[in-house]
Amino acid sequence: MRYLRAAGPAGIRRPRPADEAEFIAAARRSRELHHPWLAAPADPAAYAAYLAKIRRRDHSGYLICDRASGQIAGYVNISGILHGALRGGYLGYAAFLPYSGTGHASTGIGLVIEHAFTVLGLHRLEANIQPANEPSRRVARKLGFRLEGYSPEYLFIDGAWRDHERWAITAPAAGQAGAGRPRATGTG
Repeated sequence: MRYLRAAGPAGIRRPRPADEAEFIAAARRSRELHHPWLAAPADPAAYAAYLAKIRRRDHSGYLICDRASGQIAGYVNISGILHGALRGGYLGYAAFLPYSGTGHASTGIGLVIEHAFTVLGLHRLEANIQPANEPSRRVARKLGFRLEGYSPEYLFIDGAWRDHERWAITAPAAGQAGAGRPRATGTG
């Protein structure tokens, strides 16, 4: 399998129509893991809509795969991509069972961040995380995201407007110490 980037147990690549059955099975298998934080595309129509969305100019999507087996271990999306003065987007991610807690997600998300800051030319990524979603908060902290704020009733998820914490990371400045690694931003 050819990956856009790979490290440790994970590689990232673009989703394809041929991934439909495996992706849907993984989403269904992981439904309880994801509830109430998100609902992964779990039927053919939802998967087709997902592929159409991530092909838009303001979105980008990636699969996290287990390098040993090639199986889909999770997925990462960047939405609301803006260029110009902001050069940023919103990062969303999820692990699939049985790969939750194995390091696949954090490695894969880190690879997507590197790809976004280099190939996509983005400067800032923001992850909006529900306060009780400790696994997602832990991944954000591990990858160097910084808590920037709190937004009440920010996103409509699982039938209700949910509060979210705003976590962000920016690309390293060229020529600065630590260049090549993302750096956290904010005052939180």
